[in-house]
Amino acid sequence: MPGRSSDFRAAFTGTQLAVIIVIIGVLLVLAWPTISQALAKRDLARTSNNGREFYLAAFRMATDGAAKADASRAWPGEYPASSLAEYCGRLVQNGYLSPADLQRMLSGPGAICTATMSGSPAALQLSGKTALKIYKVTGSDPSHAIFAASANYVYDTALDPNVVPFGDIGFVVIRKGGDARIFSKGQTTPEGFDNDPAKFQIEVGALPGAAKGVVTAGDGSTILAAPR
Repeated sequence: MPGRSSDFRAAFTGTQLAVIIVIIGVLLVLAWPTISQALAKRDLARTSNNGREFYLAAFRMATDGAAKADASRAWPGEYPASSLAEYCGRLVQNGYLSPADLQRMLSGPGAICTATMSGSPAALQLSGKTALKIYKVTGSDPSHAIFAASANYVYDTALDPNVVPFGDIGFVVIRKGGDARIFSKGQTTPEGFDNDPAKFQIEVGALPGAAKGVVTAGDGSTILAAPR
């Protein structure tokens, strides 16, 4: 009968739809590790690019300062203060970056940084959490000294899965020579480089002021104080 046939087709279509939804759900569950890994690689690459942009602004300022004997334009470790906000303020006041640039470059997954100019005279204020940390490199440090790293990495220390951005998925390093690199969680210490501290310093980087072949766990006082 026409009515029964119509009801049967509707029921059959509904059953098919339910099966398709279940199949899609199963496929998503199976594919999620791959999708998650791809998203993490994308975010690591984005943070690496942001760090590289920040580095280029810092490099230009330090180079201009050296050329003009201008002490107000220098590497992060050549100022008496150790605040990331003050250093970034110099980049803004000297025209190398804008507060909007800084907000983008210093933010990442789970770490949103806000940069504003306020006060009289105007000073840069940073709030929230930074995805990058900046090390106190100086003009005398070698090219493989670490200039910046993703905030989840503490030097010569295993990654903490609870720290943003990236947890223990991987980390980013930008060195004074300008190269930006992405590393896996197995490369956080010299153990990932044949237990060779000198090789670790060359491949990952050395802390500012560190002697060749000397690797000490922790950042110590080598980073600019930043919002956490």
